[in-house]
Amino acid sequence: MPLPSALTRFIAASGLTNLGDGIATIAWAWTASLLTRDPLLIALVPVALRLPWAVFALPAGVITDRTDRRRLILAMDAARMLAFLAAALALWASLPLPDAPETGTSAPMAFAALMLAALVVGVAEVFRDNAAQTMLPSLVPHARLEAANGRLWSVELAGNALIGPPLGALLIGLALPLPFIANAATYGTAALIVAGLAGTYRAERPGPRSFRAELAEGLAFLRGSELLRMLAVLTGLWNLFFMMGSIALVLHVQENLGLSSTAYGLILAAGAVGGITGGLMGEAVVHRLGPARTAQLTLAVSPPAFLLFALAPGPWSLALVLAVFDWAGFVWNTVSVATRQRMIPDALLGRVNSAYRLLAWGMMPLGLLLSGLLVRLTDGPLPRGLALTTPFLAAALGSVAVVLWGWGPLGRLLARKPARV
Repeated sequence: MPLPSALTRFIAASGLTNLGDGIATIAWAWTASLLTRDPLLIALVPVALRLPWAVFALPAGVITDRTDRRRLILAMDAARMLAFLAAALALWASLPLPDAPETGTSAPMAFAALMLAALVVGVAEVFRDNAAQTMLPSLVPHARLEAANGRLWSVELAGNALIGPPLGALLIGLALPLPFIANAATYGTAALIVAGLAGTYRAERPGPRSFRAELAEGLAFLRGSELLRMLAVLTGLWNLFFMMGSIALVLHVQENLGLSSTAYGLILAAGAVGGITGGLMGEAVVHRLGPARTAQLTLAVSPPAFLLFALAPGPWSLALVLAVFDWAGFVWNTVSVATRQRMIPDALLGRVNSAYRLLAWGMMPLGLLLSGLLVRLTDGPLPRGLALTTPFLAAALGSVAVVLWGWGPLGRLLARKPARV
């Protein structure tokens, strides 16, 4: 059965914004590494991108339920477009860049502009993603949520990690500001597509309410659902360990494996192939194994994957590990996202979703900081090459504990059929 045309436009716009995100995946970290070799300073850029999830997630939920979700998406895409344009101008003004120092930065003004742009993009992403995830159930019947989410994630991941990173690496090779200019173009085009969606996408509300009362209502719903709390905490811990590994991967690929930005982009692209496959297969896997067993098995992929990130001897083996890891992650998302989209009433979806994602995404900045701190603390007592792998090893140990803790409750709670709204 084909998906609705409005959903197709929505997916196309999300694919474009994620193409920009994929270009930025290379641009943020690689540009930071050209300004400084200090792993903690490099980690501050993705921290600026992720910290807004911990600060703005709850207000974003209330605002999402108060406003037309389509208009909110348009405003946030415009904000991101302007932030990337400003970063491009700042970098252009700083060229040519001096060699990056081991401590401090070679171009403080360019680094500050990069940090500020990352912060604006991160704040806009909190509001945009929450609005988009709460808008999707109004575009497709609930029975097709797994298929709709899988299609959406596959298109997003194709842009985010398959096409975007290699394109970002190519653009960096041509001129450092070019990936930031390309990002501005993708967000502007996506906004035009979303602007063409007909109708209103505002949740029905009983009347004027106070911000505090509305927020409390969303938190109470999450607090009252043991299943949603469990999924949020498990996802949050997984994201913490994932972020520890992702920021460590940049210096590991550069220094331990001696690879270029193009090779790094292709490794991320291999992960994208795995994720796209997981997104497309997710509905079939859930139907075959059931949501409980699917969630348990995909969670259990994490410990060996993190260990193999450190042990993979070259780009091909690292790419294979990342592909399997991303496949499991996207099949997990098929279970967790469709479950909460079904369980939460539309009028509460923005607030409960934002509270959920505060737990699920709010751990990301901590993971990024822990990664930088681990490398800084162990570089000296350990050889630098080994120190660069310590975030992977810590993530492997931590995820073992998460699997052991969550396996039983996860299976028990998901075995119950969630209520449909």
